[in-house]
Amino acid sequence: MVQVLRVTEAQLEAALQSLRAGELVAFPTETVYGLGADATNPAAVRTLFEVKGRPAHHPLIVHLAGIEQLREWAREVPQEALRLAERFWPGPLTLVLPRAAHVSDAVTGGQDTVALRVPSHPIARQLLAAFRGGIAAPSANRYGRLSPTRAEHVREEFGAAVSVVLDGGECQIGLESTIVAFQGRRARLLRPGAVTAAQVRQMVADLGVGADEASPRVPGSTSAHYAPTTPLIIVPAGQIDVRAEALSAGGRRVAVLAWRAPLAAHRSVTWINAGRRARQYGHDLYGNLRILDKCGCRWILVQDVPEGEAWRAVRDRLRRAAAANGAEGEAEVGKR
Repeated sequence: MVQVLRVTEAQLEAALQSLRAGELVAFPTETVYGLGADATNPAAVRTLFEVKGRPAHHPLIVHLAGIEQLREWAREVPQEALRLAERFWPGPLTLVLPRAAHVSDAVTGGQDTVALRVPSHPIARQLLAAFRGGIAAPSANRYGRLSPTRAEHVREEFGAAVSVVLDGGECQIGLESTIVAFQGRRARLLRPGAVTAAQVRQMVADLGVGADEASPRVPGSTSAHYAPTTPLIIVPAGQIDVRAEALSAGGRRVAVLAWRAPLAAHRSVTWINAGRRARQYGHDLYGNLRILDKCGCRWILVQDVPEGEAWRAVRDRLRRAAAANGAEGEAEVGKR
C-alpha cells in the first residue's frame, strides 16, 4: 500500500487558501477521505451539505490538530472521554460531547453535541496544524454512497466541484471511525470501527452499544448508507454459489463479493474473493464494491461475513448498504 506522507508547500497553501475562502478541500485520513470546510464558517459548511446532497440535520465530525483543542470545542469533557482521547488520538475514534457555545448549528445538525476527532494520517495532521482550526469533514462522497479510500474516488465523485484534492495514497484502514457518545456519565458506542468495543471498555466503566432514545444523531447512523448504485444483497454464506448460478442462468450479469473463491465457474458472474481476514476485508471493502459497481451487473451479491467483534464494522456497513435498496431487490433474488 502506497501512503504519501507529505504534500508540497504549494499544495498545502492552495488547500489553506481554499478553506479560508469558504471553499471545500478533500484530504486523506487513515479511515477514508474527508471533504472539509472551515468548521467556524456556517456558509462554507452549508456549501459542504449542498455539494454532498447531505440532509441539514445530519451532523458532521470536526477534525482537530490535537487533543489540546478538545476543550475549545466541547464545554464538558468527562474524565473517561479524556482517557479515550489520550489513548486513541491521533486515530480512528470520534468522541461526541456537549458542544461549546460557539459551535454552529450547521455543524451539529441543531443538536447540543459535537463530534470531534484527531486523525492520524500525516497529510491530515499537516493540514490541520497549518490551518489552526477545526475542519468539518464528512466522507468525500455523495450522501449515502460508498466512502472514498483513494483520491481518484473523490475526483470521480465530484469532478470540478472540489478544486483541491490532497492525494495521500490509499487509506490505511478503509472504514469510518468508531463513534462513542457521552450522555451524562454513560458512554455509548454508536458506530463500530477500528477501535473496538472491547478496547473502549478498557477505558470506560459503563459502555452501551447501539443507540437508545436519548442518543444523539451521529454520522453514518441512518439505516440505509454506504451503498453502491447497484442493488446490494447479502446472501447466507453457504448459499452464495447457488444464488449466483441461479441469477446468472438467463444470461444476466451478476457481481459477487465473497470471502472465498467460487466452487465452480458461473456464467455471467464477476466474482471477487476478498479473503477471510477481517482487517484486510474491511480495508478493501469500498474499493471492491466500487469495482463491482462499474461492472454493469443487475445485483451485487455479498456472501455474509462471520460473526464476532473483528467483523462488526464490516457487518454494520454491509447491512446499511443492503438497506439502501429496500426489500424489492431481496424479494426478487429470493424468487430465483
